[in-house]
Amino acid sequence: MTTTNNPTSARRVDASTARSGADLNRVSRPARGGETKAFYKTTEFVVFVVATLGVLLASFLVQTSGAHEDYFRADQAWLYVVILSVGYMVSRGLAKSGSRHHDDA
Repeated sequence: MTTTNNPTSARRVDASTARSGADLNRVSRPARGGETKAFYKTTEFVVFVVATLGVLLASFLVQTSGAHEDYFRADQAWLYVVILSVGYMVSRGLAKSGSRHHDDA
């Protein structure tokens, strides 16, 4: 006589506690997220906002005095804001490139 071990037939599954395969997959996987953190929770965003406000405020406050011309013109300030924006986007891109996306599986 040969005995086989079939644990799925030996278990009793109650209809109220039974879960479908999709439910089991959802429970076993970690929560999906498209981003490492929300953008407003990162230090990059805080530094970007403070630096942008600092550049624009400095451009507004530095003005022509006497025989001197304007040292920090608006076009120069906006160039610095663009450079700050590109730096922020690059830093967020690097942060996201290291995160795993579970949607690919």
